[in-house]
Amino acid sequence: MKQASRRTFMFQVVATGTALVASRAAVAQLGPAVPETDPTAVALGYKEDTTKVDAKKFPKHSASQKCSNCALWVGKPTDAAGGCSLFAGKSVKGNGWCSAWAKKA
Repeated sequence: MKQASRRTFMFQVVATGTALVASRAAVAQLGPAVPETDPTAVALGYKEDTTKVDAKKFPKHSASQKCSNCALWVGKPTDAAGGCSLFAGKSVKGNGWCSAWAKKA
């Protein structure tokens, strides 16, 4: 097994730190809110308020499911709005929901 050099280790530390800072900056600069009329939002059944999801159309939906506790959420669970991996450059409401909701690990 090849032993990593100190130079390689330091490069990896700096690269990881830079990536973390860049991702925090991206979260801090949220884009415009995704309107419910956005074509992708319509296709996913996105609603800004999870309590307004059509239960007949989405029978697996639960009121406890919301963007802020989804695996695709980019931000703190307590944020009112944040990023979503599906809507690049745009923000979604923390209390929102769409059919791509996935439980955080």
